[in-house]
Amino acid sequence: MKTEVTAYGVSGLDRAELVLRLRLIRSRRVGPVTFHRLVSEHGSAAAALAALPDIARAAGVEGYSVCPVEVAEHELTQGRLAGAQLLAHDGPGYPDAMRDLPDAPPLLWARGDVSLLARPLVAMVGARNASSLGLRMARRLAETLGEAGQVVVSGLARGIDTESHRAALATGTVAVMAGGVDVIYPEENAALLAEISAKGCVVSEQPMGLVPQARHFPLRNRIIAGLSRAVVVVEAAARSGSLITAREALDMGREVMAVPGHPFDARAAGCNHLIRDGATLVRGTPDVLEALGVVQARRTGEEADDRPPLPGPVPARRPLGDVARLHGMILNRLGPSPTAEDQLIRDLALPAAEVTPELVALELDGKIQRAPGGMLSRL
Repeated sequence: MKTEVTAYGVSGLDRAELVLRLRLIRSRRVGPVTFHRLVSEHGSAAAALAALPDIARAAGVEGYSVCPVEVAEHELTQGRLAGAQLLAHDGPGYPDAMRDLPDAPPLLWARGDVSLLARPLVAMVGARNASSLGLRMARRLAETLGEAGQVVVSGLARGIDTESHRAALATGTVAVMAGGVDVIYPEENAALLAEISAKGCVVSEQPMGLVPQARHFPLRNRIIAGLSRAVVVVEAAARSGSLITAREALDMGREVMAVPGHPFDARAAGCNHLIRDGATLVRGTPDVLEALGVVQARRTGEEADDRPPLPGPVPARRPLGDVARLHGMILNRLGPSPTAEDQLIRDLALPAAEVTPELVALELDGKIQRAPGGMLSRL
């Protein structure tokens, strides 16, 4: 395979190979996981493309055809006209943090400073209808994280995302788009998107010109999590896209952190839920850097720690991944038929002090039910 720097960016692949890979990933029913499996099984994108109609026929799909070469050629041309670069999963410029993910995008379009993808990245996500306090917190965190050498990643949505990008423009920010990197969404962020394209980096796995639909945003969220060493949730409702990003980060082994909020504010419910389940509580940038193991250089005249004190000692929290695993173990051992709580604890072979609080958490979440006599069942 010929390797070169082309007009289509730093992919390290020639145009013919890029066309083949674009055709494969743009073919119907081929997502990132399927793409990687097909290339692994058949040895190349060309061989996978040739085998795809027979594979579809064997799966009961008649009349299957792969993405036409003209479509891939047109996408390459549109990318070049937009000043975008196409980064290949096995080529230079592709973010190392994502290479080992099973659903890593085979190809990423990028506009702007691609070198930012090689620096330490921290995601900041949160509510679109953010409160004034939430916006101030996002601004402060993004500014000080940037000063500490971290690149801020977010999704260019209204609210927390927008504020985080703006505050980090001077130090480095990456916007992950749900649609094409040449599509302005939301429209009110047109000027901000232009600034990020000039000073930061804009990335997407979607085709050039694609206007995002609802199904594209969870895909974008996994890229936000995959790029980052940690995801910081500033404000989020109990059911929100920000929590999808947090769950993706957890599954990838990333740090999950959250800013606490008032119990009566629905916009803080998701953050408080994450903290209850073991996410790192964030009062300021020092909390983020400490969780990442980053030593922050003290600036002249600055206090060693700008975090407001909390009343009393902060209890030690188990890592969120450990909590999630324990919840899974509990739910796997429970069914519709009631099981005695003490028997469940013996089956888990864990101290009662570890299991009991999580039983309460699962009960509050509506995942298990407690009956008289200390009996538990799964809902």
